[in-house]
Amino acid sequence: MNKIKRLLPIFLMLMAFASTAWSAEFSAKEVVLEHIKDSHEWHITGEGENALVIPLPVIVKSSTGWHVFMSSAFEEGDGRPYGLELVKEGELAGKIVENGEPVLDLSITKTVAVMFINVILLLCCILLSARWYKNRKASDKAPGGFVGFVELLVMYVVDEIIKPGVGKGYEKYTPYLLTCFFFIFICNVMGLIPFPPGSGNVTGNIAVTFFLALCTFIIVQFSGNKHYWKDIFWPDVPTWLKAPIPIIPVIEFVGIFTKPFALMIRLFANMMAGHAIAVAITCIIFLVASQAIAVQLSMSVLSVIMSIFMMCLECLVCFIQAMVFTMLSAVFIGLAKVEPEHE
Repeated sequence: MNKIKRLLPIFLMLMAFASTAWSAEFSAKEVVLEHIKDSHEWHITGEGENALVIPLPVIVKSSTGWHVFMSSAFEEGDGRPYGLELVKEGELAGKIVENGEPVLDLSITKTVAVMFINVILLLCCILLSARWYKNRKASDKAPGGFVGFVELLVMYVVDEIIKPGVGKGYEKYTPYLLTCFFFIFICNVMGLIPFPPGSGNVTGNIAVTFFLALCTFIIVQFSGNKHYWKDIFWPDVPTWLKAPIPIIPVIEFVGIFTKPFALMIRLFANMMAGHAIAVAITCIIFLVASQAIAVQLSMSVLSVIMSIFMMCLECLVCFIQAMVFTMLSAVFIGLAKVEPEHE
């Protein structure tokens, strides 16, 4: 602890001098947007010619057919491999175009690459835990360490979220809901790591949250019983609210789509905002680079403290958002299966 106290002033001084060097070309907006948006390359550090990036595979279909190459080809030669161009500014920024028109792009972007890594990590965690139970009986001593932590999470999600939310017959939906929880949780945690294999804003990408919400939407509709559909198209309300103008049925029908929409936006907005705020607070150090040294040091201290606070808060949010998505999905499934009360 004493060593840390002695090194902290040195660290803050270095940050202040570094910020002075960056002040001339530093843009907090660009830094924040670069962190939360997707890209065809994996930026690690540095800017311009000194930037350290990992090129990613580009898979596109243009007028001349399918093309597969690395994103570094956009920085070589004329920067137009196969007549294609990676737009860096404007409304089509980040898109690959041919003669100014977007092409079919199935590239392995940073978000996709991080998602693959997260899936592999998720499979390793679950399969390693499952292997521990393979040759053991229920009466054996409970596991400890990592396997015990995974068991703790599984038991908590099943007993406190899935079982109360879905109700009778919850076992059929447990694999899907557990997959949602662990996938979102691992993606959120890996997003907090500022270097590869982390740093990807997977759950802050609306395409990912849209697909997760779509899966829940499909399961809910196929799980709906007669009572569920009756409450939508002929609910127990006064007849004049149902016919001749179906006011309540229309509202209930719209509600079918607002539920998954809320799932999608809730997860996307919370994770994107959390990442943006954390990066923005760190940018304070560089934004005050032109000020006096006393201001630089004081604001650097404030930025470091706030950054640590936000990272701790983000760790909690990682778990809460995974839990909320799973809980709401379980509740929506349970509402679709509810039976009418008999008087």
